[in-house]
Amino acid sequence: MPALRRIFTRTAVPIVGIAVALVCAAPAQALPTPGDLSDVPARTSLSYEHIPTGTYVGSADDNSARPGLSTVKLYMADYVVRFGDGSPRDLDLAARMVQVSDDGAASTLDNKYPQAISATAAEYGLTSTSRGGFWGNSSTSTADTVRFLAAKKRTDPASPVLAWMNTAAPVARDGMVQNWGTEQLPGVTGTKWGWADDRSSVVASASIGDDFVIASNTYGPTRSNTDDVMAGLGGIELTAPPTAIAVPNLPVIPGLPSVEELLQMLAPR
Repeated sequence: MPALRRIFTRTAVPIVGIAVALVCAAPAQALPTPGDLSDVPARTSLSYEHIPTGTYVGSADDNSARPGLSTVKLYMADYVVRFGDGSPRDLDLAARMVQVSDDGAASTLDNKYPQAISATAAEYGLTSTSRGGFWGNSSTSTADTVRFLAAKKRTDPASPVLAWMNTAAPVARDGMVQNWGTEQLPGVTGTKWGWADDRSSVVASASIGDDFVIASNTYGPTRSNTDDVMAGLGGIELTAPPTAIAVPNLPVIPGLPSVEELLQMLAPR
């Protein structure tokens, strides 16, 4: 009996200490939380969703309808790809809408498929999205853009729309440089940008990663959009959920509880 007591004294205490440490240790934050976007300036709406877990966070007015700009070309392109006549010309115009933000291509397709934006909004539940007199007067929200992109990533990951985002040109058809906003976040693989004719009163950017989507809209220039996006999400892990702390593989000692059993014993009841 004394020998067994000595074994317990020498081994159980370290094991208990390890178990307590495992119970008390908190995993590091690995996804955004609502608090991370609480300080996003009112000029900017920002939304994020992690695809595998469905974790969603948004700024205060993420569901507010704002000028859709060229981000609504994503909705149009999806409709053309899935419900258009399938002609090579239509597909080329749709690709140009997304990759180089070609307004002429958008107007041609908008004239041919004026129902595209409204139909896409109805299908994906984009409650803040509506078409104006033509595509350029449309409205949407960052929450709607994220909802649409998340649905594409989950149910149609091979969509040409996502592929075109991944192969966007560095310069748009009108000469606008396409390298700002959500594009600057780590892990981004593709982006669609939008801007007003004056390029400074309102701008938007929406991006996809391997397992997340992000959308932003700013009443201001591209620099403000980039600054607000990076301030809200730039320092946060966007690509993976919190990971559980590994339980060390300690040897089993006859007569003593395992680490897993100790964890259960020490867990709050």
